[in-house]
Amino acid sequence: MSEELVRITSGEWSALIHPLGAELQSLRDGVGREYMTDADPAYWTGHAPLLFPIIGSLSGDTFRHEGREYGLPRHGFARRSRFALAAQSEDAVTFALEDSEASRAAYPFAFRLEMAFRLNGGALSMAATVHNRGAAVMPFSFGYHPAFAWPLPDGGEKAGHRIIFAQDEPEAVRRVSKATGELLSGGEETPVVARELALHEGLFEADAMVWIGLASRALRYVSSDGPALDIAFPDTPDLGLWQVPGAHYICIEPWAGHADPLGFDGEISDKPGIILLPPGEATTFRMDVRVS
Repeated sequence: MSEELVRITSGEWSALIHPLGAELQSLRDGVGREYMTDADPAYWTGHAPLLFPIIGSLSGDTFRHEGREYGLPRHGFARRSRFALAAQSEDAVTFALEDSEASRAAYPFAFRLEMAFRLNGGALSMAATVHNRGAAVMPFSFGYHPAFAWPLPDGGEKAGHRIIFAQDEPEAVRRVSKATGELLSGGEETPVVARELALHEGLFEADAMVWIGLASRALRYVSSDGPALDIAFPDTPDLGLWQVPGAHYICIEPWAGHADPLGFDGEISDKPGIILLPPGEATTFRMDVRVS
């Protein structure tokens, strides 16, 4: 185990977070059951990257702002940036990332991204706060990308797992281009029946499933024989579900924003789903996970 990892504890529960990307890497109970991905390198070594200042892919991996083009990789740079430790106690920790000369070359805005974690028994609260420290409106997106164990520990077979949405979700499911990562137009008939999505690997053969303008702000990820995760995301209107078929995780990703629509070539401020944060202001995106 890397000595860099920051550990927080509450009762018999523990969580581990890596300063690189302020990435949650482990959530365990008192008998050592792990509720996060096994990060098998045969599939994907990520755990829970933070998506900022974009989500998904840009058309041509570039965006336009005031007549200039800037290059940004898929999901932005926060997930590969080292966060500073801002505050720490036994059950909580906060990390912070601020703009730099290197970040401004790719994203010409002054920002501070704070990522706070608090553990209360089997409940993990996360809050990402984005500050606009500049003198101009700042366009951005933010998303969570946690990979939870599938199957859940002592939860039986993968095929018995379901996602139960808090509200009816009749709208079409969107997909992204496997070639470019851009959001495809149109959609597929939803596989959600009576608020329930039966999970199987075939759902992800065409890559991620995306809901734009989700009705729900909470869901349950349940197993047939064991635990469930209650997940709340009150500040994010979009959702992605993803895995590499065969892997032992399911990514449940609350987003505020999404990838560029296929072929989008406008200003980033005009991008569908973008957030425009006024100078001097801040906004927070919460995600709560409770094991039950």
